[in-house]
Amino acid sequence: MNIREGLIPTALGTAVTATGYAIRQKRGSNKMIADTVFGFGLAHVLLGVIDLIEHRR
Repeated sequence: MNIREGLIPTALGTAVTATGYAIRQKRGSNKMIADTVFGFGLAHVLLGVIDLIEHRR
């Protein structure tokens, strides 16, 4: 099985970013936790995309 380097962090980051966004939309949720999860996901997406670009064939 051939998985490109950076694809897993990008997919994981997308899922975490979506989760953070969903938490932000829910009333009564802790805004700081939602922003932390959202930012953590965006960081993973960014690092994964950098890996995908860097290790192109």
